[in-house]
Order: sequence, then C-alpha cells, then structure tokens
Amino acid sequence: MRNWRWLLLVLAVLLALLQYRFWFGQGNSGEVMMLEAQVANQKRDNDGLQQRNDSLAAEVQDLKDGEAAIEERARSELGMIKPGEKFYRVVEDAPVAAPVAPAATPANAAAAGQGNPQSPPENVP
Repeated sequence: MRNWRWLLLVLAVLLALLQYRFWFGQGNSGEVMMLEAQVANQKRDNDGLQQRNDSLAAEVQDLKDGEAAIEERARSELGMIKPGEKFYRVVEDAPVAAPVAPAATPANAAAAGQGNPQSPPENVP
C-alpha cells in the first residue's frame, strides 16, 4: 500500500510540472495562440501579394506576346496614332459666364447725380 502512495505522489508532481510548463513555460498556450494569429495574418498578406504577382505576370506575358496590349498602351499613354489615321479630340464647351458690369464707386455715383451712395436709390416717376 505504501508503494501506491509514492507512485501517486510522483504522478501528481509530474502532472503539476507538466501543467506549469503548459501554462507558463516556454512555448505556452498563450504564445502558441499568438503565433497562430501571426501565421494567419501572414497567410492573408501572402495571398494578396500572390494575386498581385499573378496579375502582373499576366500583364507582362500579354505585353510580350500580344500586339493589342502594346497598341492600347501606346495609344492611351503616349498618344500615338497609326499612319493615315486622323485624331479627333472632342472638348465639351464650358458654360460661358455673363459679362459683369463694373461696380459703382462713390465718385461715379456722385458724378451721375445719384446723391448719397449709402442710401438706397429713390424711385422717381
């Protein structure tokens, strides 16, 4: 019976040490959860960058193989046209502002006989 007690005591101490290492030791559960979150963020970033790389690789391949992409870029970015083509630029008319009459100054108003420029004009029949 005495041997069983020592065995149970050793097993309990071993369990306590393992639990301490699991919760507080190097590589504990909190650290593992933090690293898993970092891995998930890095995977998401890598997926976005991989999509960008794939689209850029497709554009490079299209520029190497196809003349249509080169022609489209030359027309839109460089303003190039083919020989014999005519280029028309359509410009929409901007609204025309009405001419503005010169502002009346106190000297002009007195010379015109309007009296005090501070008072409102009088209606004379």
